[in-house]
Amino acid sequence: MKRSFQIDMPKVETFNRDFVVAQATEVFHDKGYNATSMQDLVDATGLNRSSIYNSFGCKLHLYLDCLKAYQYKYQKKNSNVLLDATNAIEAIELLFNMYLEEMISHSNDRGCLIANCKSEMANHDDKITSFLNRDQKNTLDFLEDLVSRGQNQGDINTNKIASEYALYLFSSLQGFRMTGILVQDKDHLKSIIKTILQTLI
Repeated sequence: MKRSFQIDMPKVETFNRDFVVAQATEVFHDKGYNATSMQDLVDATGLNRSSIYNSFGCKLHLYLDCLKAYQYKYQKKNSNVLLDATNAIEAIELLFNMYLEEMISHSNDRGCLIANCKSEMANHDDKITSFLNRDQKNTLDFLEDLVSRGQNQGDINTNKIASEYALYLFSSLQGFRMTGILVQDKDHLKSIIKTILQTLI
């Protein structure tokens, strides 16, 4: 009698993973993590619950994938800003203006997904906290390098060391995004950017 052997083939995803993450990101951005239900994610992605669990593990892991995709998107945008700038001050101004244009073009601006996550989820889960700490360090390193180059070139004053100005800019960027949720007056928002830049010159 022949014994039959069954080989477990790896599961192949039959959907566009990037599309699913993008659709889920919209839901999490609109509602936050806790208010987003699995049914919301099913409706947004077109996947059934079992497909979501099989592909992403759980709601939290899908959320982390959304955060990482959002982070990567803005890291690319930040890099492009540096390519377009002729000096550090111009780079910082372009960075703020990039967010300004996004806020103005979306009347229902929802702020930064990662900053929203920080206010809702920081210290509630080790994986989320670890992601937020890495993201903050990466952003601070990026800003510190930018300020340091500006100080070396004489475009940014040396009243404070680069790491202190980097923390100031990091806090300012997050506050700027939060302000833009309710304030849609472009002149008011530009005035905020001008005040921030004057601190550095």
